[in-house]
Amino acid sequence: MTFYIFSQSVLNWYHLHGRKNLPWQKDKTLYKIWISEIMLQQTKVKTVIPYFNKFISKFPNLSSLNNSTLNDILYLWSGLGYYKRAHNIYETSKIIQKQFNGNFPENIENLTKLPGIGKSTAGAILSFSLNYFFSILDGNVKRILIRYYGIIGCSNNTSTEKKLWNLIEKITPMHNTGAFNQGIIDIGALICTFKSPKCNLCPINIKCIAYKEKKWDKYSFKKKQQIKTKKKYWFIIVRSQDKVWIQKNTIKNIWKNLFCFPSFEKKNQAIQWLLKNKINVQKYKKINSFKYEFSHFKMQVTPILIELFFKDDFYHIEEKGTWYQLKNPQKIGIPKLVEKILKLLI
Repeated sequence: MTFYIFSQSVLNWYHLHGRKNLPWQKDKTLYKIWISEIMLQQTKVKTVIPYFNKFISKFPNLSSLNNSTLNDILYLWSGLGYYKRAHNIYETSKIIQKQFNGNFPENIENLTKLPGIGKSTAGAILSFSLNYFFSILDGNVKRILIRYYGIIGCSNNTSTEKKLWNLIEKITPMHNTGAFNQGIIDIGALICTFKSPKCNLCPINIKCIAYKEKKWDKYSFKKKQQIKTKKKYWFIIVRSQDKVWIQKNTIKNIWKNLFCFPSFEKKNQAIQWLLKNKINVQKYKKINSFKYEFSHFKMQVTPILIELFFKDDFYHIEEKGTWYQLKNPQKIGIPKLVEKILKLLI
């Protein structure tokens, strides 16, 4: 199948079956597409949709976003994960205001200089919003190319990346680029899935080597076996009636600028913290430990609930935090894990 037939087959499929009613596809703007593309990094469409709608409702344009605080953005991002993306959005809005007079840049050179925007994300933003002729190479596209061309021994390295970019840039049509890019993403997400691909529905299956050989696992990225470290944490939950003390997270490499319970890697550290802050522990309860997995490590959490008879017993606290109201919560950024624990306390 030539490059032209490949691209035309994808376009024909997209016009009949592709996704055209996603929230960011309605009344398209550079701004909306940018927000959606950042949210879609490492996150599925169905998960992103409610977060996108909530975000755009609060910040409908770049001007409103630029007037926000980082905490405003983190609050709306709470639960979506990979919070570095929220920081990138905040930083980008400030850069655009300062360097581009508040106007979203429309060329790929300027876009790729912004936080969180690489070559593929920049291509997606410009092709989806303005139909500019730029290719994309996300995980879905990579998987299709590797299977279709029967590329063996691929790794996430510069050599493989260069080879795949070379292929997709030859395939991407100059006209209807946005439709093609959306179509090939949809085929990857809906048909050429990582597990149990629906090859009989694929518009480019005739020449696909993986389909011919029925060996999809053979044509995939070589995954390095990742051994995740295990870390134990004690969460101290200090409660006074319908309020719980939370403070800026102190755990390294996660939840930057989000609010969390006071957390400690050792039980003795937790005890010392209680003594230092002169917390009068008259009643406490050990909540069942549970495990929570991140991309780079596993966390085992042991929450300790401490009930205070008087909030004044806790006036010595030095950390920057707040009394979180369980019934009428403040609008602050909270990790999903902490949110789950808070719901148990209501």
